[in-house]
Amino acid sequence: MFKDKEIEKLIKAEQKRQADGLEMIPSENHTSEQVLAAMGTRLSDKYSEGYPGMRYYGGCEVVDKVENLARDRAKELFGVTHANVQPHSGSPANQAIYYALVDPGDTVMGMSLYFGGHMTHGLKVNFSGTYYNSVQYTTDKEGFMDYEAIYELAQEHKPKLIMSGTTAYPRIIDWKKMREIADSVGAFLAADISHISGLVVSGDHPSPAGIVDVIMTTTHKTLRGPRGAMILANGNPSNPLKKPERTVENIPSLIDRAVIPGLQGGPHNHQTAAIAVALGEALTPDFKKYGNQVAKNAKVLSEELTKLGFNLVTGGTDNHLMVVDLNNKNISGKEGERALGLAGITVNKNTIPFDPRSPFDPSGIRLGTPALTTRGMKQKEMKQVAQWINMAVENNKDEKKLAQLHAEITAFTKDFPLPS
Repeated sequence: MFKDKEIEKLIKAEQKRQADGLEMIPSENHTSEQVLAAMGTRLSDKYSEGYPGMRYYGGCEVVDKVENLARDRAKELFGVTHANVQPHSGSPANQAIYYALVDPGDTVMGMSLYFGGHMTHGLKVNFSGTYYNSVQYTTDKEGFMDYEAIYELAQEHKPKLIMSGTTAYPRIIDWKKMREIADSVGAFLAADISHISGLVVSGDHPSPAGIVDVIMTTTHKTLRGPRGAMILANGNPSNPLKKPERTVENIPSLIDRAVIPGLQGGPHNHQTAAIAVALGEALTPDFKKYGNQVAKNAKVLSEELTKLGFNLVTGGTDNHLMVVDLNNKNISGKEGERALGLAGITVNKNTIPFDPRSPFDPSGIRLGTPALTTRGMKQKEMKQVAQWINMAVENNKDEKKLAQLHAEITAFTKDFPLPS
């Protein structure tokens, strides 16, 4: 496969790690072989700064078609009139939204990382909390979004941009309520649907399209594509040589100018092609069934964990993920992540609302069902997975027992191979 045997060995080791265990970090998934194939092509060699028909380089006639195909599929899939598929990943895509719609020092508002938001939604050590006056909203004590409190916070601080969307929130987001809050202070409203975009496609989560001003999604979570991101909006780009006013109608132009020349150089054309492949897959009836199954699996898993005495933030889930408070199990999130990892179950430590512990050693773990569902697991398997999670937590200090669990899980995964 590779002449570089060191890299070949490491790639095979990672493939084995994934195949022999259960990937349950909700922001991770397994792409199709077709997506992987598109990533490893000569498209990687081509520089193409600019946009189709407006490049700074020659020789872009083929990559123009690739990018246009990806854009057209994104627009069809999400019901919008404009799509930018060039952002290298989710954080720079969110940065482009800030760059387009507000100035450094302006007040912005988003959900706190420690309550389920993302660091680009205003965390103080992130660009979003460093270059902008960041105001953070939280949840109530049970972990639910408190729209009345968010409204009051907006009235107090008058943000110019509100970032809605989450990375560790297990419930449906009410886009219309967020719209009302944004309108009450004249703010732009952005939706970060990186985690739930696949569920939006399948109808298992309401779409923010037509409600918010601009949408950002990564392409590698529930959408099951390569690592990358897209920014979606309604409207049409204007003259690229003229700086547009900051109005809702001009958001497509503002976003395009923010991505290039504002923040990025050339797009990754192999990544764009792989995004196009993933979007094509997401347009099929099979993908809708997949999203439905992700949600069904998460619901069953949450119910089974609850029966086993686990305390879930908000008491359950409406989407693909859940946050588990381990305090009643007398184990920290960091310890839980380690124990489950030794058993072959990959999760991530995570804060819980009003967490008494440090973010570096929090009280909870975050887990989800996208990758397991991709491998063909259904409700029956979720019941078994819940049992394994319970056994790993109960035996968190017994490395021999955890190794035995890993062997059992590895044998189980043979019936659910990675996509091929």
